[in-house]
Amino acid sequence: MGRALLFQVHWFLGITAGLVLAVMGVTGATMSFEAEILEAANRGIITVSPSSTPPLTGPQLIARIEAQRPDIRISRLIVERDPTRVAVVRYTEGGSKKRERSYLDPATGQMLGEPRGEAFFETIRSVHRWMALPGDGNGFGRRVTGFAALSLIFFALSGLYLRWPRRPLDWRSWFVLDLRKTGRNLYRALHTVIGSWLILFYLISAGTGLWWSYGWYRDGAQRLLAPARAEVARAMPVSDEPADLRVAWRGFERATGGRSYERITASVRDHAVEFRAKLPGARHDRVSDELMIDGTTGAVISHVPYADRRWGEDLVTSVYELHRGAYWGMPGRIAMTLSSLTMPLFTITGFLLYFARRRRKAALKAISAQVPDGPPAAGVTTIVAFASHTGSAERIARLTAQALPDSAVLPIAALDTGRIASVGRLLIVASTYGEGEPPDAARGFARQLQEAPGDFSHLHYAVLALGDREYPDFCAFGHQVDQWLHAGGAERLFDVIEVDDEDAGALRQWQQQLAGLGARTDQPDWAPAELGDWRLAERRLLNPGSSGGAAFHVALIPPAGEPAWAAGDIVEILPQQDPRRVDAFIARHGLNDTPALRAQLATRILPLDEPLPIDIDTLKPLAHREYSIASVAPSGRVELIVRECQAADGFAGLGSGWLTAGAPIGGIVKARVRSNAAFHAPEDPATPMILIGNGTGLAGLMAHLRQRAGTLGAGPAWLFFGERHPDHDDFHAVERQRLQCAG
Repeated sequence: MGRALLFQVHWFLGITAGLVLAVMGVTGATMSFEAEILEAANRGIITVSPSSTPPLTGPQLIARIEAQRPDIRISRLIVERDPTRVAVVRYTEGGSKKRERSYLDPATGQMLGEPRGEAFFETIRSVHRWMALPGDGNGFGRRVTGFAALSLIFFALSGLYLRWPRRPLDWRSWFVLDLRKTGRNLYRALHTVIGSWLILFYLISAGTGLWWSYGWYRDGAQRLLAPARAEVARAMPVSDEPADLRVAWRGFERATGGRSYERITASVRDHAVEFRAKLPGARHDRVSDELMIDGTTGAVISHVPYADRRWGEDLVTSVYELHRGAYWGMPGRIAMTLSSLTMPLFTITGFLLYFARRRRKAALKAISAQVPDGPPAAGVTTIVAFASHTGSAERIARLTAQALPDSAVLPIAALDTGRIASVGRLLIVASTYGEGEPPDAARGFARQLQEAPGDFSHLHYAVLALGDREYPDFCAFGHQVDQWLHAGGAERLFDVIEVDDEDAGALRQWQQQLAGLGARTDQPDWAPAELGDWRLAERRLLNPGSSGGAAFHVALIPPAGEPAWAAGDIVEILPQQDPRRVDAFIARHGLNDTPALRAQLATRILPLDEPLPIDIDTLKPLAHREYSIASVAPSGRVELIVRECQAADGFAGLGSGWLTAGAPIGGIVKARVRSNAAFHAPEDPATPMILIGNGTGLAGLMAHLRQRAGTLGAGPAWLFFGERHPDHDDFHAVERQRLQCAG
């Protein structure tokens, strides 16, 4: 229960704070090399040609600034030792509270022009720190970014716990990313493995980011790590006179004995001036001597040389450098920048996993209303137990119970020896999660499997094991349950049926076995419908002369009795291999070229890196491809817009090659329609619609436009469509113009 609750909080925060963190990551990475970018873009403003005149001292620069702007109040002055680098002054002028920044020629004190790109970085900084919301640092935005930083710490720690592998000492299970995975498996691998790579960077980034979000956090860190700094704050002078920066600078020079520094930063703090003097050759800006000088007398309030700085004080002083990775020099900055740029990956993969899970939950909800779970009632002879992670196993278990008379459905966690003893038949639908692990809700039951089973000699049972062959421990938990029950003397009704990623054939096999046990036979298939024989009626090039890939209008005639489809639905096509790819495969393996062999290879996945020799019967069948339908059901034709793609081996892509070149006009294409409720039109046809798409994505939008054009009382629709060039790539321009003229 605790693990399930942690998971729910993890994904809930992911779909709320995840977007903010993605923005903070990108903006933080953009700011990482702000100084270098501005310097490269502003030669002559941020860097100057060396002068024969030595650079001015701090007091001299202050005098030159005040001579140019008499009504100025300086808040910060930065002076460089390098004569090619300009000085920087921050100030307010007149009665304005707005802080300005200007660059200064180090030899003359002349205030230079405004650098290009500075306004851009100011905007980026505002977005990064408080989402550019009103109030700046004192507004609501700071609470938003602070909450996001806290969420990032939670994501890192809870994600570490949730993905804890069965073999935690095997480094490969933590850090090896298998890019051969597809779909949800790939999204999960990207989310968890890359998260393991970057967890330390994110904890540092979030932990230091809280410094600017919460005063209690900053004060607590200072008291814990650098209590002496609180004493310095209490020793600050109390005076009615504002700090005189020239007086303070002379006091700084006396205190340091005229020592040469790479950079001196003087920040005015009411009645005192804080000096940060960067040591020559320092790896980051806070490797510096720190001094606080009385702004009216020039007396030293505090002096902490870098050599005397304790570990805790160094961390407190270097929070900003820790935050951007510069604490570890250039490698640290690069690593922190790359980790920040990766932040949107977790938002995207998290959303993809969330939507996949939501679709399964929606399918489960429709069945749950018909077959609720609960304790077995009197007369129940069969228990159907499920171990589900995303809802698929639970849905199949409820369908199973719906089909069998006198049955009850239970989560496997509720299955104990007493309940097993009360029935004569037990059916288990068990998912395997990740690297051979049980679903979270089944972990308690999984611990029972490590113990000796009871006496199950009275029991007949069967197991449907759900898994994914992309993982090495395919259906491991289902097999563990099967072996445990069999070891207790229970008798198998039939062998374990393995389901590879909701394989339709395996699910139909389970249904057939249930029919042999007396299950209803009038239930529709739980898997998608069989592919039917559709006829390819038309194929026409839409973009002759285009600089992009060739795009085709393809029309298919469905077989009689095919159910009608709605705008937004999908057609699933089963492709066949390009004959040239089959030729190359036969030649590579020295196979006996026969029509039967060619027909078999045309429908199988032909790997490029398989060992020799190869068993043709072990090749997996091709999977279907999905295309948005551009036409409406009354037309009697399914129309598609298909762009011709190239595969990695140089031949045409499987789906696009089959539809644009392989299948003959008038020939048969295996296909079926799949409802896509998430893309259906609003129930009220008067609702206005905005349709946005580019390229071949126009297909699904055309279906909506065509449906709306044929509906009485339909509301307006706007289409935003983009492609490469109107002379060549304006797909279905004539029809779209006609629709526009018709309103």
